[in-house]
Amino acid sequence: MFKVIRLPQLAKDMQEATIVACLVELGNEVKIGDCLFEIETDKALVEMESPDAGFIKALIAKEGDSLGVDDVMLVLGEKDSELTDEVLTSLVGESSKKAAAGNEEKSRSTSVAEISEADAIGSICEQGTDGEMVYKLGQRVAVNRLGKITAKKMVQSKREIPCFYLNVTVNAAAIVEYRTEVNKAGSEKISYNDFVMRALAAGLQKFPVMTGQLDGDSIVLADSIGIGLAISAPAGLVAPIVKDVEKKTLQQVAADSRALIDRAQNGKLRPDDFVGGCITLSNLGAFGIDSFVPIVAPGQCSILGVGKISDICVPDDDKLSTGKAMKMTLAVDHRIANGAEAARFLDFVVKQLESSDTL
Repeated sequence: MFKVIRLPQLAKDMQEATIVACLVELGNEVKIGDCLFEIETDKALVEMESPDAGFIKALIAKEGDSLGVDDVMLVLGEKDSELTDEVLTSLVGESSKKAAAGNEEKSRSTSVAEISEADAIGSICEQGTDGEMVYKLGQRVAVNRLGKITAKKMVQSKREIPCFYLNVTVNAAAIVEYRTEVNKAGSEKISYNDFVMRALAAGLQKFPVMTGQLDGDSIVLADSIGIGLAISAPAGLVAPIVKDVEKKTLQQVAADSRALIDRAQNGKLRPDDFVGGCITLSNLGAFGIDSFVPIVAPGQCSILGVGKISDICVPDDDKLSTGKAMKMTLAVDHRIANGAEAARFLDFVVKQLESSDTL
C-alpha cells in the first residue's frame, strides 16, 4: 500500500510554496512528525512534517521547485514494496513523474557557467557575524523570495492605500523609569516595544475602528488584537504578529515578542505567526533614527513608526529640566479611519505611555 504526500495548505491564503531544502532521501524511513522539507511560503520559512509513516519510494519534490497546494511531494510505502512506473503514474500522474525525472536530469547537467555564477554570488553575498548580509560596491544582488514579496506588497500599499500621517512627541520619562525598575526585579526583560504594544492594544480597545479591514463596501473590525512587530531577519524584513495583546500582561507580551524575534532570526516563523494583525509597530530607535514615515501593510488599517528616546530640555517652573522624548508617526488608511478618529486614538496611546499608572 502506497501513500501520497502532498503540499498542505499551511495558511488560509497560501496558494504555493518553494522547496528550500529536502531533508530526506529516497529509501529513508520516516515517522509521523518527522521533518521532510523546509518550504518557503509568501510569509515564512517552515519545516514541513510528515503526516504519515513509511519508507520513501518516490521523491517528487526537489530543492528549488515551486509547488501549488495539493501538488505531490513524495510517495511512501512499506519497506519491501516495489513501486513500478505504472503504479507511480497512477498515483501521481504522468506530469509529476516527468517533472521528477526532469529535475534529476537538470541537477546532473548544470553547466559550468551556472556553477561559476552561483559561486561568484556566494563569494560576494556574505553574511556578517550578526546574520546580516554584507554587500560590496559594484555587486549585482539577486533578490530572494521574501524580498520580492515585500517589494510587491509595498508597491500594492502605495498604489492602493490612501494614507495620511500623524506625528507626535511622547514624554517617555515614565516608561524609561518604569522599565528600569521592572528589569531589575524580573527575569523577563522588557523592551520599549513591549510598552508601546500594550499602549496600542489599549487604544485599539477604546477605538475599535482602528482595527478595521476593508471588505468590499464594509469595514470588518477585529475580534481580538494582534500587533505586528517589524523584525530585521537574515532573510529580510518580516512582521509576525503578537496575538491577543489586550489579554496579556507586560511580561507576557515581552515573552511572546522575544519568542517571535528568536524564530525570525533562526528562520523558524510559522504561517500562523502572520495571521490576525490589526496594526504594525516598526521601531528604528536602536539605529539612532529620530522619526520616519512607515508604509501600511496591506490588510491592516495602520502602522506606527517609533524613533529613538532622546534627552531634551523641558520647562520646570522658572528653570529647565532634562526630559525624555520619543517621536512617533502613525500612517493610517483613510478608507477605514478619518483624521479625527486616528488623532483621538493616537492621543490616547500617548497618554497611556506618559502615565505610569496605566503601564
